[in-house]
Amino acid sequence: MTEAADKTQERPVAEVFEELDALAAKLEDRETSLEDSFLLYRRGMELLKYCSDRLDTVEKKMLQLNEDGTYSEFSK
Repeated sequence: MTEAADKTQERPVAEVFEELDALAAKLEDRETSLEDSFLLYRRGMELLKYCSDRLDTVEKKMLQLNEDGTYSEFSK
């Protein structure tokens, strides 16, 4: 895991989306160099993976173990 990805751990997803928005704005800026664009893209991909992993975790927590050992969607 990269140093940048370490900083992402346990951040609210909404905060990560804000960072992704800022990265997208920088990528759209014509003044951003090609080298910086690659770094920004890489960071964005790390953030997207983080969000995907967090959503997968939430989805798994929303499953309920049945008495017969199968899983079903959680319901009240």
